This record gives sequence, structure tokens and C-alpha cells, in this order.
Amino acid sequence: MTRPRVVALVGPTAAGKTSLALELAEWLGAEIVSADSRQIYRGLDVGTAKPSAAERVRVPHHCLDVVGPEETYDAARFRDTAATAIEAIHGRGKHVLVVGGTGLYVRALLRGLCAAPPRVHALRRLLEGVAATEGPAVLHRRLAHVDPVAAARIHPHDAVRAVRALEVALSTGRRLSAWQEAHGFSERPYDTFTIGLDRPAGELETRIVARTRAMVAAGLLEEVRGLVRCIAADAPAWRTVGYREMRACVEGVVDLPAAVAAIVRATRRFAKRQRTWFRADPGLVWRDPERERSQIHEEVRSFLAPGQIAKPQGAR
Repeated sequence: MTRPRVVALVGPTAAGKTSLALELAEWLGAEIVSADSRQIYRGLDVGTAKPSAAERVRVPHHCLDVVGPEETYDAARFRDTAATAIEAIHGRGKHVLVVGGTGLYVRALLRGLCAAPPRVHALRRLLEGVAATEGPAVLHRRLAHVDPVAAARIHPHDAVRAVRALEVALSTGRRLSAWQEAHGFSERPYDTFTIGLDRPAGELETRIVARTRAMVAAGLLEEVRGLVRCIAADAPAWRTVGYREMRACVEGVVDLPAAVAAIVRATRRFAKRQRTWFRADPGLVWRDPERERSQIHEEVRSFLAPGQIAKPQGAR
């Protein structure tokens, strides 16, 4: 049986994934499956650059607004939700674009999940206690000594993933990154063409600053103020870049300019980690979304069997 063909657009924050995805989806008559671990939360709209209502009218989107901001969501749940969406899209005779910057979600969907060992609850509780009393950054520093590859992929404030990586390494004597590397490319439910979108460092930096300012102008402060009133201080949503920094402003810890500067710094670091993750994928093709746009169109067209796609008016 022929496996479904899926095009994935990945890359760092602010590289231009959304605009290119909308353009390609309209050109192909495709639907978009979001692979963004923050856009799955309801109520996190401005700060996650979630597609607007108008953009969702232009192109159907999936895997947005899946859970509330206090719920835990992981790669296994995403894989199941996204796979169901892909099956339905193909059932309608449409093409699929998987679009996002959450590398673990993309890997889980396109290759399957790593067969890492089960949880060790006593050790997990101990590590979670360290995170609660000493802070997640302490766990992250310990992880950097035990599994530097995993540490490079995990944010210093991401206690959930740091706990898991340490749990695996300490309970098995084998690093989580080694488990993931061994998993490799063994599971492929789809034929995929994955394009990494990136820009020169200075250009991406400029876009990150502009993106942050646009979010503030669009109401990020007000969105965070509303979340502070209705969700717990330890809700998973607060691990989202932009929200934790703006929350400090809402709570009077810093002023707005300082919060904006902190968001820019955090976004820059996040983009660097995204690059590191995706550059480890040897099957990914890197393209500049502006300078190589026509080439992207042609490569996608060729992958999706050009004889089956009527080239729309004005398409390149």
C-alpha cells in the first residue's frame, strides 16, 4: 500500500513558516497540520503567533486549541491527534502540510516515538522535588553533565523534559539522546519531504525583534493579564516563551520595556535550540524562504507528483 505523502515546513521561530505555509496550502489546495507545542493551548493566541481566524478561513488548520492552558500535553498525544487529522485530510483527497518548530512533535509524527524505558516513579518524584525546591535550572545544569546533547535541546526552565532525560539516564545508565539516536529513521508512516526554513542570523534577529513588538502591539500584555487571573501559577502554559516574561511585568517584577527585552532574548535562545535540533536531521533540506521561494515551490510540486496538481493561476 502506498504511504501518504506529507510535506513538512520546519525551522526556527520568526523564519517565515506561517506565511509560506499559507501560500503553499492555497496553491496546492492543501490543509495545514500545526506542529507547535504552544499553539495547542487554548487562550495562548497572540504570544504564540497562532494563525488568525481569517487565515483559518483561507486554509483549514488542525492541531490548534486542542487543550486548556492548565493541561499537560506531550508528543504521544500530538502524534495521535495529528495522525488522525492527516488520515481525514487524505480521505478528502487533499494534500498535507505539517508546519511548526517543535522538533520532537515533528519527529514523533513523521518517524514515530523513541522506545525509551518506562517511568521510574520514585526517581521521578525525587527529581521533581529538586526542581520545585532548587529550580529547574539546577536540574538542567546536572543534565548538561549527564547528557549534554539532550541538555542542548531542552530549555533551562523546562523541568518536565529535564526530569525525563535525567530519569532515563540515571535509571538505565544510557543517555536519552542515545536512545533517540538509536531510534533513528526506523518508523516512517509517511513519505515525507521536509524543508527547513532559515535566514541569515542578523536577518532573523531583526525579525524576532519586530515579531515581539508586533505581539505587544496586538495585545500580549492584556492576554497574559487575563491568564494570570484564571490559571494557576504552575500551569504548563507558563513555560511558553513570551508568557513567563510578560507575566513578570503583569506581577510588577519588571516594567514593560524590560519584559520585551527579556522576550527577545528568550526567543533568540529558543531559535538557536530549534536550529540545533533540526540541523541534526540529515534528511532535511534547508531553504531561504525569500531567496529560494520559487525553488521551494518547484520542489514541493515535484514531490507531490506534478501531474496530479493543476498549477493555479499566478503560481510560480
